[in-house]
Amino acid sequence: MSDENPAWASSFGSVADAYDRGRPSYPREAAAWLVGPDPVTVLELGCGTGKLTEQLVALGHDVHATDPDAAMLAVLAKRLPDVRSTQASAEEIPMADGSVDVVVCAQAFHWFDLDRALPEIARVLKPGGRLALVWNWRDERIPWVRRLGRLIGTQDQSPEPQEPLVTSSLFGFVESELFRFWQLIDRSSIQDLVLSRSNVAVLDAEGRAAKLAEVVAFYDDFGRGMDGMQLPYEARCFRAVVVDRPRTVGADEPDEPAGPGTPGDGDGGEETQPLNRSDLRDGRDVSDGTDTDMLLIDFR
Repeated sequence: MSDENPAWASSFGSVADAYDRGRPSYPREAAAWLVGPDPVTVLELGCGTGKLTEQLVALGHDVHATDPDAAMLAVLAKRLPDVRSTQASAEEIPMADGSVDVVVCAQAFHWFDLDRALPEIARVLKPGGRLALVWNWRDERIPWVRRLGRLIGTQDQSPEPQEPLVTSSLFGFVESELFRFWQLIDRSSIQDLVLSRSNVAVLDAEGRAAKLAEVVAFYDDFGRGMDGMQLPYEARCFRAVVVDRPRTVGADEPDEPAGPGTPGDGDGGEETQPLNRSDLRDGRDVSDGTDTDMLLIDFR
């Protein structure tokens, strides 16, 4: 789990309705990049009230949504009654080995106990399957948005939220993409946005009221009234293919004889690693981090 207060992770159920009203959705093109153009089986971890789920379903994917919070899932069920949903955590996924094409997490990966969650995610993915992550970040290059961030908190805007995936031996090279969009907020919805923040949700009634008063004063200072404001966001997306698991030879299945140039054939040839086809994307050879002959430098 992240360095944030552990109590914050379980705070969202108490503000599920505010979360659903106040949080932005995700761009359709971002959802398509995360999961791919063809309909696949998707497991969503930490689905919340279904902000990304709705986009994935609209793209034609078969989605199984999970979240540890029953109150969040109840809101999702009202919006998407036909979507399968299960109360479950990323650390104990109630699905069979190799059963899904894509695992996706929206605004949730930083809450997981990754020592437990990453092996679970790798377990349920099919060979060649991938893990896809997305965070909506307010674009705080804009001064007034930066001021808003100081008021409501920026704990979910870690500089490198994908770093645990980058350093994991369970997944290959991490690709990234960014999609910019706007959320229309008004005097009412900005209050829901604030209430949906984990650091605000854990406050007592007096603390919440004080924070809301600060944000409403900030909004009123702009004099926009019910016309609303355009809040700029960046959907920051990441995806990586699971590293192929070694095949286990059963007791009744003989080992294949070694061929020329393989260990044990007595010719002193070097051992060669089989090419992992799941690591070939966009026409480029991509290291899965297990070879020592390739130095992969990411200039992003």
